Amino acid sequence: MLQQQLLDDLAAASAPEQVEQVRIKYLGRKGLITNYAKDTDFSKLSAEEKKNFGQKLNELKAFAAEKLAEAAEKTAAHSLPAVRRPTLDLTVPGTGSTLGAMHPIRMVQLELESVFEGMGFTVLDSPEAETEYGNFESVNIPADHPARDMQDTFWLQNEMVLRTHTSANQVRALRRFGAPFRGIFPGRCFRYESIDPSHENTFFQCEGLMVDENISVAHLIGVMKTLLSKIFKRDVKVRLRPGFFPFVEPGFELDLNCLFCGGKGCPTCGDGWIELIPCGLTHPKVLEHGGVDTSKYSGFAFGIGLTRLAMMKYGIRDIRYFNSGDVRVLEQFAAVI
Repeated sequence: MLQQQLLDDLAAASAPEQVEQVRIKYLGRKGLITNYAKDTDFSKLSAEEKKNFGQKLNELKAFAAEKLAEAAEKTAAHSLPAVRRPTLDLTVPGTGSTLGAMHPIRMVQLELESVFEGMGFTVLDSPEAETEYGNFESVNIPADHPARDMQDTFWLQNEMVLRTHTSANQVRALRRFGAPFRGIFPGRCFRYESIDPSHENTFFQCEGLMVDENISVAHLIGVMKTLLSKIFKRDVKVRLRPGFFPFVEPGFELDLNCLFCGGKGCPTCGDGWIELIPCGLTHPKVLEHGGVDTSKYSGFAFGIGLTRLAMMKYGIRDIRYFNSGDVRVLEQFAAVI
């Protein structure tokens, strides 16, 4: 009797709240099934009848709980709001994406390598951590040489030194390839510098070396002019003045007329000129360290500051931008990979 009545009430319930009212009606504190035992006079029942009554009452409660659960699940599913499928709005602006870009210094380095390869130079890599001999003594900078004070840098605990110039690869290359030789050594260098708009303690350099018979200053100037005309893709004004570098003799400073101010003087250049390419004829002691016969061969060497070259080429007035990691600055000068 109660089972059928429960089923009829659940059939009429079409919403979760209606099913809840049916539950209260039958299984609530004053529900029909709950109070069914209270309305029975157990004093008139035998022990066997009491046992059968309790068993049937438990079965009725279990039946009611099962049917209420099924009805609650059914009505809850029907009452959920319809799920709207996502639509594609073609009028909404896209978010955009990028594959990344090359760093301005890397771009200059690749362009430089291409120019030198066109002139028959080999591009060689070299370690950033050098021995004291490789960084100093092999390029004619002994321990008591004053140039050590100008290039003292960061020493490692294993007595290696972070290279102060890629010139350290000159002797290594000569010992490996011998003479005649043409090669460049691009890479990162480190020096204990006071940082300002034109100086950094970490910078990029490209050392070059050419060794052959009867090499003179004329060969040096010819290579430098070809290089600068290719890099800047225009005529530039340069000057060659005497300069001291332990690994060349005679030594020169090749300065570039500032492209920012046209030589008038600005915070980047100071006096209108930017020191760009230290160069000179290779010192005989460097050739000897490289196992080259100085009676037969001579050469020239130069060091190009890739960081400063990038400043000139892309109009970047502050060298500190390169190591800042500020994408807003760097992406203005970058080429897409």
